[in-house]
Amino acid sequence: MVALALKQAAETTVTGQQIDLENVSHQFELKGAPLPVLDNVSFSVEPGSFVSLIGPSGCGKSTLLRLLAGLDHPTDGTVKVDGESVGDPDPSRILVFQDPTLFPWRTVWDNVALGLEAQGILRSARHRVDNAVQLVGLSGFEKAYPHQLSGGMAQRVALARALVNEPRLLLLDEPLGKLDSLTRLTMQGEIVKLWQEAGLTALLVTHDVEEALFLTQRVLVFGPRPARIVADIAVDLPYPRHRGDPKLAELRREALGHLGLAATW
Repeated sequence: MVALALKQAAETTVTGQQIDLENVSHQFELKGAPLPVLDNVSFSVEPGSFVSLIGPSGCGKSTLLRLLAGLDHPTDGTVKVDGESVGDPDPSRILVFQDPTLFPWRTVWDNVALGLEAQGILRSARHRVDNAVQLVGLSGFEKAYPHQLSGGMAQRVALARALVNEPRLLLLDEPLGKLDSLTRLTMQGEIVKLWQEAGLTALLVTHDVEEALFLTQRVLVFGPRPARIVADIAVDLPYPRHRGDPKLAELRREALGHLGLAATW
């Protein structure tokens, strides 16, 4: 699948990171009692791949992204990126949430620049802000404020704020979940384009089975909490994809079957 992506984007240099999870389990404390979230999860993702995670709400998918981002650490097992155990958060691994969480008093340009400003390199890297704004299609809106943006535009700002750090691993936690259906369809195409142009590794958490199949090369299906991987579905289709492709319908039926929803299709 990675070879297919490279063939389709021959001019793109793959900069993405390798991911390896080995026997990862995780739990939280809830009112003094352990709450298991992940149970012995193991998988690998090759550099430059685009992989999605689907499963029941609350099964631990977002927790897994937080482990990869370094925001939490597993109770058991190892989480490795490029062969090194994940420690603290790092600009090479960026997590994009469902809510854009833009600062309302900062312009689009200033919101995108936030990461570089925090690292103390904004003066020498201003061009990266301009490039990121252009990459997400917001040229001309640099001086706009969040209240002047649509939901889709605000999410583009959030993506630009992530991309300005030149990440090698992009973690997407339901980034399109709050958008209207038409804007969501448009943004799906934008995310694929950004992934192809940047050459990074991307992991997407979504509750939309069709979105997972349409965007990514591989779909990991999780069972109920504490989550285990119940299926690993390869989406061996070229880009751009067409929603009416019979193969997508076949894969959707397969994915819904693993989720116990085969009767709905």
